[in-house]
Amino acid sequence: MANSALLVMDIQRDVVALADDGSGYLPRLRGAIDGARAADIPVIYVVMGLRPGDPEVSPRSKVMANIVRAGLFTEGAPGTEIHDEVAPQQGDVVVTKRRGSAFSGSDLDLVLRARDVDSLVLAGIATSAVVLSTLWHAVDLDFGLTVLADACLDTDPEVHRMLTERLFPQWADVVTVEDWLKAIAPQ
Repeated sequence: MANSALLVMDIQRDVVALADDGSGYLPRLRGAIDGARAADIPVIYVVMGLRPGDPEVSPRSKVMANIVRAGLFTEGAPGTEIHDEVAPQQGDVVVTKRRGSAFSGSDLDLVLRARDVDSLVLAGIATSAVVLSTLWHAVDLDFGLTVLADACLDTDPEVHRMLTERLFPQWADVVTVEDWLKAIAPQ
């Protein structure tokens, strides 16, 4: 795990408010973050951020138009901040993206290359959005991949289940936070 990084993606106040189902998601994610830090695995936060006035949003993008209409992800807005329960600590990197994938419109690739990271551990909301988009992008970039199934969340539990049980295992190791923590625990 020496060349791994944990990506904590789109755990922003408004997103958590929309998706959190009361299943203990944030404490579970906090456990993964704390475990990564204990194992000296870098924690990299990825947030969606759109400039005021949305200059990076094309009217041809249905997804982005819906996001703007919903008033989500405007930089500086309180709902765009990372949720307090999993907030970054000193030394954590925060990357701002402009689209679905953590790599799109961000400097994530540069941050990863500078740290010689070749394997990613994915966690975030939503499984069918940032996690799926980032996984596909990372596959094309030849990263090793692990998905923490119970540190991902989606507004549609069936879509989450289908992705984590049927699709993601074709390209990534899909494990629970508990099993991952056992694997990375200092010996």
